[in-house]
Amino acid sequence: MRLFCLAAVCALFGQSTAFAPVHRPGPKTALSTSQLAASLSTSQLSAVGSNANERTPMRQGSYVALLTPFDQTGKIDIPTLRSLLQFHLESGTDGLCILGTTGEASVLSMAERKTILDVAVEEVKGKIPILVGTGTIDPAHVKEMTMQAIDCGCDASLVVTPYYVKPPQRALVRHFETMADLGLPVCIYNVPGRTGVDFTPESIGQVAGHPNIVAVKEATGDLSRVAQIHDACEANGVPKDSLLLLSGDDGSTDEFVLEGGDGCISVTANVAPSLMHNLMMAALKKDRDEVQRINEPLRRLHQDEFCEANPIPIKWAAKRMGMIDNAYMRPPLDELSPVFHTLVEDALGAAGLLAGP
Repeated sequence: MRLFCLAAVCALFGQSTAFAPVHRPGPKTALSTSQLAASLSTSQLSAVGSNANERTPMRQGSYVALLTPFDQTGKIDIPTLRSLLQFHLESGTDGLCILGTTGEASVLSMAERKTILDVAVEEVKGKIPILVGTGTIDPAHVKEMTMQAIDCGCDASLVVTPYYVKPPQRALVRHFETMADLGLPVCIYNVPGRTGVDFTPESIGQVAGHPNIVAVKEATGDLSRVAQIHDACEANGVPKDSLLLLSGDDGSTDEFVLEGGDGCISVTANVAPSLMHNLMMAALKKDRDEVQRINEPLRRLHQDEFCEANPIPIKWAAKRMGMIDNAYMRPPLDELSPVFHTLVEDALGAAGLLAGP
């Protein structure tokens, strides 16, 4: 019997009515499908997406880097996925980031990806933005996954720098512009600790003027990147507020937004969505006292949810809270080592997320 009760967990986290999600429109105007097609070469025309009029724009706030629930046999647990999506709607999550690292996307087939995207669209389309991880090494596969996201009705793609092969900056610039030309808004994902390559602020400034490059997930943990990216945008004639800057490092997200960022794509938000939403709204208002009040109990969780490779600990945490039935991880990952159970459990307790033993 599932332990997770939507009403009970929402009550535990508190309803997020104190702050309203913020959409910060920039001066860039997205091209219509016909305008975009006119600007592309003949070889690109067949790849232009056609759901532009149905998209929910990306906005400021807390995006959850959603985990993918499996049953004990390793199959996608569709009922639990639906419950998690509804839970995030009820809890004030500002945006959904699916099929990323936390969602174990690298071990999902294209058919499984479509299943997850279809469920997400059915549950939250038009209510919160649906951001989909479509990045990998091979540009042809990035295009394939991006076109699938368009066909399913998603709102934007999260495209990571191609990992392991370490492309030079000029190649990264071409890569992101090519993916943006497909017609789906792009959030660039810069995480050099995983990919081995850093997409520099100067290079971000070069691509920021593309009408379909709308955001950056910056996961270096370097707070100076906010000002550097803003400066690089302005140096290229792009207003700094036309590009959303989202932290991909839970431990420094509060300061990232206080320094001028726009929000986060958060692992912590899997288990504390209302708290992360409220934290981002307080940081956007530059209310340092409120930021400190909300974030202090979460600091251990921000750290200890990475005691093993993400998403191993956060999946165990979700199971411990009764949100999912099991913490099954597809190989080559594995469930959280018992050595770390107490560590993660104590972090959940310190955050006030455990109702009882």
